[in-house]
Amino acid sequence: MIRKNKTIWSEKAKSLAKELHNEISLDNYNWHKFRGNKQRRSGELIISAISQLINDGDEIEIQNLLDQAILWIKEDIKDEGCKSH
Repeated sequence: MIRKNKTIWSEKAKSLAKELHNEISLDNYNWHKFRGNKQRRSGELIISAISQLINDGDEIEIQNLLDQAILWIKEDIKDEGCKSH
């Protein structure tokens, strides 16, 4: 089966998207620092959507990621913190 975006994206573009995704994704070390930061949370979702797009991901999932990012940007959603802390 031929992937529909096989010739559109270079390996360099895929590599750069993966590198940026790894750089800005929240992890165990920075979760508490950035969990409520709307720029960081929306950026993480946007690069996730870009990575999905470049790697021929599901269009509905891509749209869901972008919709979620917009909600963070508009401050329609916020991280309320951990209930156990």
